[in-house]
Amino acid sequence: MNNRAYGALGEEAAAAYLERQGYRIITRNFRVGRMGEIDIIAEDGDTLCFIEVKSRSGYNFGTPAQAVSSQKQAAITRIAQVYMQNNRYSDIPVRFDVVEILMDREGSIKNISLIRNAF
Repeated sequence: MNNRAYGALGEEAAAAYLERQGYRIITRNFRVGRMGEIDIIAEDGDTLCFIEVKSRSGYNFGTPAQAVSSQKQAAITRIAQVYMQNNRYSDIPVRFDVVEILMDREGSIKNISLIRNAF
């Protein structure tokens, strides 16, 4: 399975997992030009959540969440600001979460975990 298909499968699993946890998915793959994209934007109660999904087949290079670099965090934060301005969100709690997915290279899910307030 190529990396794009692997990542897409992880995002599908993450969205389903989040819905089971009570999140309401608003949009997926919100892109702002060359700035980048946010994998999932959802509401958790009254909190607007910007969620990065990281899928890995093992821990050889650390946990999936450790792959969310400070540069990626900064990009997600900037994109979140654009999203909020475009959709006229103000005075609402905001949170940045990471969903870690561990699955084999054939796409079989081994573990999903949610890190709230990841950064």
